[in-house]
Amino acid sequence: MKRLAFTIVLLTVFIIPSQAFAAASWNQVVDEISGILDEALIFYEQGNVTEGKNKVNDAYFGPFEGDEMEKAVRINISAKRAFELEDRFSEIKKLMDKGAPSSEIVAVMNELNEMLRQDAAVLTRSEGGLLGVFLYSLSIILREGFEAILLIGALIGYLLKSGNEDKVKVIYSSAITAIIASLATALSIKYFFEISGQSQEALEGITMLVAVVVLFWVSYWLVSKVQGDRWQRYIQKKVHDSLSRGSTIALWAAAFLAVYREGAETVLFYSALMAGAEPGEYGMIGFGILIGAILLFGLFYAVRYTSIHLPIKPLFLGTGALMYLLAFIFAGGGIVELQAAGWISETSLNGFPIIGWLGIYPTWESLSLQAILLLAAIIPLLWMMVRKKVNRGYQS
Repeated sequence: MKRLAFTIVLLTVFIIPSQAFAAASWNQVVDEISGILDEALIFYEQGNVTEGKNKVNDAYFGPFEGDEMEKAVRINISAKRAFELEDRFSEIKKLMDKGAPSSEIVAVMNELNEMLRQDAAVLTRSEGGLLGVFLYSLSIILREGFEAILLIGALIGYLLKSGNEDKVKVIYSSAITAIIASLATALSIKYFFEISGQSQEALEGITMLVAVVVLFWVSYWLVSKVQGDRWQRYIQKKVHDSLSRGSTIALWAAAFLAVYREGAETVLFYSALMAGAEPGEYGMIGFGILIGAILLFGLFYAVRYTSIHLPIKPLFLGTGALMYLLAFIFAGGGIVELQAAGWISETSLNGFPIIGWLGIYPTWESLSLQAILLLAAIIPLLWMMVRKKVNRGYQS
């Protein structure tokens, strides 16, 4: 409970004073986006493709990202819808690069404007009344904290089950450090450094891809200990002494990156929410944070204490699978963030489904990285199955 109180105090102290810009209405944000896109079209028709694309970026990173409409769509509607909107901005720039007729560009701009108008209406309805404010606040902390809490609980359950109770503090220290780093990063971006929306996208993308490497490595390390003979050797060499230094660092990094990635975004979400709220709504926002934190800690303890009673093999497989799943999700999301920042090219796959909760987006670049992760998981598993079958053949 002390950690719960500490987290709530930190969120309250740093978030409530925020004075970030808040749009008077979502329709005004759409008006601003539309106006900037009109300017982009004028530059393009004058033959200034570079300035036209710059204006499209201004519309995306300015009112759409800067006024938090992208985040609001992602939370209140869906990650799929947010990606579809981002894809329309990207499509406009691609058409400009190709020298497409103005009529084609106007058609995409009109489609984007219509989608934004629809979403503005949905967002306006979803924000009505104190109950809507409470549910919005609750959804932020639950959505952003779910994956991190699930992973932290699984890692601690693994340490307890493997006889490494003294190493649990490694995970706790990692999570606390990540929370502090998240607050510091979010507040620095907002108040101390004039970092552009494009740079924020790039920072988040890099963080997610680093997390992919760490989570996949730890996942593979855990699953490799599933077989009985390997586990027994591991017990003899490691558990009776302690985890190796390298393994401890990897676990610390996995926990840190999971919490840090979600934490900074959570602070920015609440900062924008508080800035746009009326004084009478502050209490409902805080109440949403409190209820959400309680639910997340309930999930944490359920995962932690349930995992202690699981046999070693299901525990290791479950924890490894969870970390692999997060790596897979972060791989898709990280590439998409870097594409939005303009660091990586975007080759769209028309008709391919968008599955936001799995980090699956219709671009060759994101799907290629996820395909590599799939192969990196499937090949070792097949090898383990073949070895197991061969060993049985020798024994018989």
